[in-house]
Amino acid sequence: MSRPGRPSIPLEAFVVVIVKAFLYLFSKRDWRGRANLPRTGGVIVAANHLSWSDPLLLAHFTYDNGRWPVYLAKSGVFDIPVIGWIVRNCKQIPVFRGSTDAARSLKMAEDALREGSCVIFYPEGTITRDPELWPMAGKTGVARLALMTGMPVIPVAHWGAQELLPYGKKAPKLLPRKTFHVIAGPPVDLSKYEGLPLRGKVLKEATTDIMAAITAQLAELRGEKAPDAPFEPGESRAG
Repeated sequence: MSRPGRPSIPLEAFVVVIVKAFLYLFSKRDWRGRANLPRTGGVIVAANHLSWSDPLLLAHFTYDNGRWPVYLAKSGVFDIPVIGWIVRNCKQIPVFRGSTDAARSLKMAEDALREGSCVIFYPEGTITRDPELWPMAGKTGVARLALMTGMPVIPVAHWGAQELLPYGKKAPKLLPRKTFHVIAGPPVDLSKYEGLPLRGKVLKEATTDIMAAITAQLAELRGEKAPDAPFEPGESRAG
């Protein structure tokens, strides 16, 4: 049985049972905008990044809405005994950072999208360093991939993962159960960039649009006004 972009049925069942059992024990769910996530076809999910725990929590959201989550993970994870085998066979994509092979990750993501996968990106490239946990400025890889493939970009914001595992902490705070809030917005309108050369200004402006959509969703979740400009690492909000 062909399952493009998905692991074998036994492996998928094993991983889902283990992960969902853990998440049901230690988290509650507040999921909104589920209809905005297409059930079929290649799609890019662009999300904010708050904690090392949010990939599992966000995977739960996408899986329960009919999509197998495909992440870009550090290549070193694929070398870990047993875990590396599971990650590789769960169709995740290695990221070759700081090497001449970095473009391979983007090509693998492109291939996965054209096969009909749901590929999840953190455009910030790392957990936010914004003091108030708003999204930082994004990197251009997601915009490049979206404009290359024509695949829709669904902006997804979440809140609560930082309570389960705060950045910089090694041990999660499992109890009391934390609520993971998620909201998926409609596809980001990138139509004004169609046919334009994929160069600096175009990619930067498309990336800004994607990050603005994620930030707007997060502002709705938090019930707060977002900053006027995204945080840049090394800057200060003071003054």
